[in-house]
Amino acid sequence: MAEHNKIILEKANAAVTAGDYEAFLSFCTENTRWVFVGDRILQGKDAVREYMSVTYLEPPKFRVEHFIAEGDFVTAIGSISMKDADGEMKAYAYCDVWRFQEGKMAELKAFVIEVDAMS
Repeated sequence: MAEHNKIILEKANAAVTAGDYEAFLSFCTENTRWVFVGDRILQGKDAVREYMSVTYLEPPKFRVEHFIAEGDFVTAIGSISMKDADGEMKAYAYCDVWRFQEGKMAELKAFVIEVDAMS
């Protein structure tokens, strides 16, 4: 099961990279919950869709360094870069912990830190 969830996350990530956010959302449960630690909480696909339309002005570029899968959880550790509202590229380090439910992404707990803030 854990390996299957990892494959689902890889396919979902590929959809985001391609800019196909609706395909990405097809891998999420209807009531998916995203917790950006220290920032915000999104509840449901519509909230995630709205977030993506504002935040992903163009598809983000990310690199997963490690996937760690166990039971209903897959953790992805890596880096992501995306344009901000001013069109400037920003780089971040992240650790996403995904909980799966019946083969779909049900919950995300995301730890995201701007790389410049770490230096």
